[in-house]
Amino acid sequence: MGVFVFLPLVLPLTAWPVARLAEQRLHPRTATRLLAVVAGVSAVCSTLCLGLLMIVGTAQLPGNPLPDSWSDPDVRAALPYDEIAGRAAIPALLAVLVSCGAAAWRQVRVRRRVVAALAGLPPTPVAVLPDRTPYAYAVPGGAVRGGARGTGRPGARGHGRPKARGGGRGRVVVSTGMLAGLAPAERRALFAHERAHLAARHHRHLLTVHLAARANPFLRPLRTAVSYTAERWADEEAAAEVGSRRSVARAIGKAALLAPRAPAAALPALTGGDAGPVPRRVAALMRPAPAGRAWPPVGTAVGLAVWCAACGATVSALSSANSAVTLYLVLRAAASPM
Repeated sequence: MGVFVFLPLVLPLTAWPVARLAEQRLHPRTATRLLAVVAGVSAVCSTLCLGLLMIVGTAQLPGNPLPDSWSDPDVRAALPYDEIAGRAAIPALLAVLVSCGAAAWRQVRVRRRVVAALAGLPPTPVAVLPDRTPYAYAVPGGAVRGGARGTGRPGARGHGRPKARGGGRGRVVVSTGMLAGLAPAERRALFAHERAHLAARHHRHLLTVHLAARANPFLRPLRTAVSYTAERWADEEAAAEVGSRRSVARAIGKAALLAPRAPAAALPALTGGDAGPVPRRVAALMRPAPAGRAWPPVGTAVGLAVWCAACGATVSALSSANSAVTLYLVLRAAASPM
């Protein structure tokens, strides 16, 4: 395996420049998709390499259940600094699994609360809850399947696929308190924004970067960037639908002023109440719509950053694949009878 097994653990650093530049220089749609893919690939590769390191480290522990041949000196020789790296990978991988598992369980709990809050309501694309507290969010189709009873406010807010666009199952939920504070044009912009979240399945992009940041702390800047670019993507889609960028900007600003602060750790699959950096979003809507170029020119700063991130993710994938194949061949050779 050599040093290649360590590369996927640090190569996410190559995505930091594009995480910063993508917010300003790329179309929000392109930035969201690019950063989510880079984060997902990098997280899988770094977790795989932690698993490979743990195999070598576990084989060195007394009384381990692994075959004796796995602790053979030839196996340990395939890993640089095997005594330190192999054993250090054990608690590191356990921490990753526990962190990702806790995030997944928390998402399940919030989805259940959403089901309870929307239960008994007609299965319409828009659900209006009689609540004076201003909020608006969109719910993934799976979270509203079947329905339940109650009109309480969910503990988190989110988006998924809409019933009204694209044929998916999902809905926009808004309180009477929010509707009362918006003008008719601003209400249309608000609904268009939430439907855009649903149509583009932003909850999947956000969930990917959220779990990726749990798996590798070096990917946290990508999580922050995608949280912003997903909102900007929905802003641009809403502006195109209602035909007025100013109406969307006013709706964003008013909704942010009306709504209480979102929970500090809102789940990615249930977002939409977290307005993000509203001043930056409003300022972007006051400018002309961004160009829809899919890939920036190489000679620009953002173009170089994109290629750097893409190369980093590619090298991570190749390094983890090389390490996995190498360890498999070494273990197989060690286990073969002489």
